[in-house]
Amino acid sequence: MMANTLQLIFEEIALTRNEQQLRGNVMVQLGKYFDAKRRGLFFFDRLPHKKKSAIVELAISVEYNPVLRYLIEHHAPVHEEVVLQPGKWNIFCPRFDHGHVMAGPIIGNGKLIGGIGFTRTRESSAFNTRDLADLSAVCLHLSTWLTTIKSQTKKIELDINRLTPREIQIAELVAQGLTNAQIGAYLWIQENSVKQALKRMFRKLEVSSRAEMVAKLYSVKS
Repeated sequence: MMANTLQLIFEEIALTRNEQQLRGNVMVQLGKYFDAKRRGLFFFDRLPHKKKSAIVELAISVEYNPVLRYLIEHHAPVHEEVVLQPGKWNIFCPRFDHGHVMAGPIIGNGKLIGGIGFTRTRESSAFNTRDLADLSAVCLHLSTWLTTIKSQTKKIELDINRLTPREIQIAELVAQGLTNAQIGAYLWIQENSVKQALKRMFRKLEVSSRAEMVAKLYSVKS
C-alpha cells in the first residue's frame, strides 16, 4: 500500500466521533491496508466473561501465547516471527485464518488498556518489519484518539451535570431540531417557559446559541 493511504487512515481516525465508527470504517480500512484476513480491537476492561472454549482460553493466556506475552511486557507491536522461528506459530494456534498474527498496544495514561490485532492465512506472507512500523504509528494515533475522546466525554458529562432533568429534556429536543413552540407542546409547558429555560441553560453552559449548545453537549456522541 502507498504511504499516503496510511495518512488518510490517520485523518479518518482523527475525524472519528465514537468507538462504533472506529470499529466500523477505520478497522475495515486498516484490515485492507494490512491485507489481513481478520481484524480485531479489544479493551481489557471489556473482555467477555462468559465461559470460553479451551482454545480461546489458551489464546488469551499470557503463559501460553508468546505474542500476547510480548505485547503485555513490552507495550510494542509484535508479530509471531518476532518471538518464534518461522512456521512455529501453528503449534500455538491451529486456526488456518490465524496462520500469521500481528498485534499492537493501545495505551492510556501510561498503561496498556487494550490492543489491536490482525491475522492472515497460512498461505499468505507473514507480517514484516514494515508492517510493525506502520502498526506502531497506528497504535500511537489510536491511543491519542482514545485519550482525547475520554477527555471530551468527561467534559460533556460535567456540562450535562450543570443542567436540571427538565433542562436536559429541552436540550435533547433542541438537538432533534424542534422549535421552542414544538418543545413547549411536547413537554406541556408554555413556549415562553422554554425560552426562559434556554436563557438559563446558555448561561450555565457559557454558550450563546442553540447550535453551540448542541455541539458542546453532544459532539462526541453524535
